[in-house]
Amino acid sequence: MPVVSQRGQDMPVSPFRKLLPYAEAARRQGKTVYPLNIGQPDVLTPPALLEAVRTADVAVLGYAPGAGTESYRRKLEAYYQRAGIPARYDDILVTTAGSEAILFALLTCLNPGDEVIIAEPFYGTYTAFAIAAGVHIVTVTAHIEDGFALPPLADFEAVITPRTRAVLICNPSNPTGYVYTRAELDALLGLCKRHDLYLLSDEAYREYCYDGAQATSALSLEGGEEHVVLLDTISKRYSACGARVGALVTRNPEVWQAAFHFGQMRICPPVLEMIAAEAAADLPSTYFDETRAEYQARRDLTVRRLRAMPGVTCPVPGGAFYVVARLPVDDAETFGQWLLEDFTLNNQTLMLSPANGFYQTPGLGRQEVRLAYVINQTDLAAAFDCLAQALLEYPGRVEPAPAAFVEAAIAS
Repeated sequence: MPVVSQRGQDMPVSPFRKLLPYAEAARRQGKTVYPLNIGQPDVLTPPALLEAVRTADVAVLGYAPGAGTESYRRKLEAYYQRAGIPARYDDILVTTAGSEAILFALLTCLNPGDEVIIAEPFYGTYTAFAIAAGVHIVTVTAHIEDGFALPPLADFEAVITPRTRAVLICNPSNPTGYVYTRAELDALLGLCKRHDLYLLSDEAYREYCYDGAQATSALSLEGGEEHVVLLDTISKRYSACGARVGALVTRNPEVWQAAFHFGQMRICPPVLEMIAAEAAADLPSTYFDETRAEYQARRDLTVRRLRAMPGVTCPVPGGAFYVVARLPVDDAETFGQWLLEDFTLNNQTLMLSPANGFYQTPGLGRQEVRLAYVINQTDLAAAFDCLAQALLEYPGRVEPAPAAFVEAAIAS
């Protein structure tokens, strides 16, 4: 019998879809399951995007240029310039979602067997992209006690080897919501310049920073022209996850050209979706003001409710629409399955993402979960009613360690 490839055997289950079979079974039983497991917002997609596709004057749905249509790339250039990002038309490669941008960056900037450094917890699908590209993830660990701030540069220096080729960040962060400061980004770029590394910057949540904060794009850092590769998508920006349009943006022409050659494998990005994305690029800034205010209200509700639950540790995320929280449970994955199989409150329950799938170091994240505050506030409040009651009833509840013990464990 033929054997599946080693890549196929190594490919992990998605950490935010791992519990989906149990959720589907719960729904078949008539339960309401609130989906806090995945970043699929219920904010309406702007009507202009959908209308642009409906009214498109397309007689033959043919191929587009491999780098994306000129009209869309010109619109993206204007969007980036408005955002203070010095990207030009020729720096932009339109991709099939941000996922392809990430994969193309790894294929372009690293050889098989090379290493990329990522602060954990990190977006779980990075693992799958690394396996597909044949590269190895090396981690430095951020901690919940300091809000998942960037680990010290010394931690990055300590794991650099002759095989290290890049540092990959997500800013604002999925899964933690942490927003890197310009000083932190300048320090990372300095490290990359000293060691001749690429800085790969996933900026899918750029517009969604809270409390008046703004995200700094790595592409705007002085002296980063040769080192920075920006990875982007319209999925979360415009609540258009199904459109699958992203971009790889770099001011390094050799990187752009190599990524373009990988893009020729799939001929071109999706044409109708680029029409929608072009319409999105014309939306006024007030669109982001309104959606940002809604997400911040959901963030505030999430943090307030979690912090009111005994034994729960919850930082305040500065951006995106996720929070990683530590729960007083023996095992978050077991707890998540129990929520779907054995628990209801008024025939309702919730689905979450166990955080162990966002760490690479074995054992980390076992008591943590990622929660996506992407549903309306009424449903979100109901989901937290369920979580609060479930934590009281769960047979595997454990009391959190005293703060002094936790601090000593981190120091050691």
